[in-house]
Amino acid sequence: MTIRDAAENDMAAIAAIYNEVLASSTAIFNDRPTTAEERRDWWRGRSRQGFPTLVLEDSGAVCGYASYGDFRSWPGYRFTVEHSVHIARDRRGQGAGTELMRALIERARQAQKHVMVGGIDADNAASLRFHERLGFERVAHLREVGFKFGRFLDLVFVELVLGK
Repeated sequence: MTIRDAAENDMAAIAAIYNEVLASSTAIFNDRPTTAEERRDWWRGRSRQGFPTLVLEDSGAVCGYASYGDFRSWPGYRFTVEHSVHIARDRRGQGAGTELMRALIERARQAQKHVMVGGIDADNAASLRFHERLGFERVAHLREVGFKFGRFLDLVFVELVLGK
């Protein structure tokens, strides 16, 4: 397995992973699938702002990606980032997410970020455990702020202080 910076030709694979997660889970509070072109625009925007998008590649195939961006756009939040990490269905539970997150956390530290935040569906016990194993702490529980699959969803914020 290799972790590297995403390239333009990775966007179709990233879109496919995103769309599978979107269709099969509440990990993404969105109802509309994306396209490779939309992911390309997203990636270009992140790149212009100096935010990384990492991919995990195995045998020439992208099997996961992770990125971070602004938590909020106000200047007082410039040291805080919000991340996302998504792994292809057939690669979950094999350490790919952990490796990607470790690399992403290191990038955030190198960029002198102070806090990394994640938003997780409160019913997603696997993702909550995953983040806790990486040192994230649950810091907020917002009730019924999301909506997907015909129901309201609670959102849990997790936080990792990077200076620790």
